[in-house]
Amino acid sequence: MTEQFGTFDFGLDEAQEERAARLHRESLIVDVLFQGPVGYRAFDEEMNKELRTLLEKTHDTMETFSRGLEAPIRRAMAGRLDAVKEHWDASGITCGNRQVEMSDERHVREWSFAFVQKQFDYFPWLIKALTAADIRRAHETGAHAGLVSSQVMLGPWRDLDALAWAHDAGLRMMQLTYNNMTTVGVGCTERTDAGLSAFGVASVKAMNELGIIVDTGHVGRMTTLDACEVSEAPVVASHTAAQGVFDHARGKSDEELRALATTGGIIGIVTVPFFLGAGPTVTINAMLDHIEYVADVAGVDHVAIGTDWPMQLPKWMLDDLLQPIFAETGFRPEDKLVATQELVGFDDYRDFPNITRGLVARGWSDEDIAKVLGLNFVRVMEAVCG
Repeated sequence: MTEQFGTFDFGLDEAQEERAARLHRESLIVDVLFQGPVGYRAFDEEMNKELRTLLEKTHDTMETFSRGLEAPIRRAMAGRLDAVKEHWDASGITCGNRQVEMSDERHVREWSFAFVQKQFDYFPWLIKALTAADIRRAHETGAHAGLVSSQVMLGPWRDLDALAWAHDAGLRMMQLTYNNMTTVGVGCTERTDAGLSAFGVASVKAMNELGIIVDTGHVGRMTTLDACEVSEAPVVASHTAAQGVFDHARGKSDEELRALATTGGIIGIVTVPFFLGAGPTVTINAMLDHIEYVADVAGVDHVAIGTDWPMQLPKWMLDDLLQPIFAETGFRPEDKLVATQELVGFDDYRDFPNITRGLVARGWSDEDIAKVLGLNFVRVMEAVCG
């Protein structure tokens, strides 16, 4: 039996279903933190065997994890995995991230950027999103856009020249830190929050000058507020949730939500179940609750989508590799992360229409749905990057 996606039961009638389908088809859609376009279903027996063999040979959890994330794209570039484009098409997403590693080690940075560039060189349907116009062009032509971004500005390096080099190579959004404290600032799961360092302030100003979006997704409260105060351009939280709905370290307080909105920025809501609600069963309605809450607190012009989930990895890799990596990247036992947990109603990027359908079910207008789906982020990108 063929699996069906985008069919979560919201109780929509036929007219509502037709409206939601039209909206999703016609809207410019941006996933501000995109782990797709494929998921675990794209991994066949051969791919799983190769990755298990690599882990047995190297005992290197991080390398195997990284190779797993790359595997579908590498297969697609070899002409052996049509699902990469097919699933992206089916999701309806116009623009999603192509993530790079801003490592302390120059050769790692260069290799990471080179791998992303190969995707733009190989796929004729993938446009590098250097400006907002590139995202609009992808939407108008039926192509897809890739936003080059990094989840962390790693320390201890203090080399703003590397930031300029990354911008020249296409970087257009960078997160200040990832959970932990660095020479830039403090992440959201640290034991204390000192805000931005002097170097962090210089980094934000450099990003403003270069035209790189300042991202505070995994950033602590004071660091977020400092970034909003220092930045002369819109600041975003690319993938987060609202602490007013579910009190989790990865969420943002009302104070942070309002500060981000005051800069003209956006707050992208995740589809990560354990950031949205408690318990083993969390549905897409929880994600929609966060969207509505942020719209009420910060304004509908400042809500976006940054799914960050599901990871495009088979279940055994999530359990054996990602679960231990959580602890290595600053998450704590009290954060209660379960790598294999699924958001009911969003288990695949082909489920993305459920977000549109859910907002229709809640009585949102066409105009406001279009803003959340992508127009709010495009406005921010135009303000920062042109």
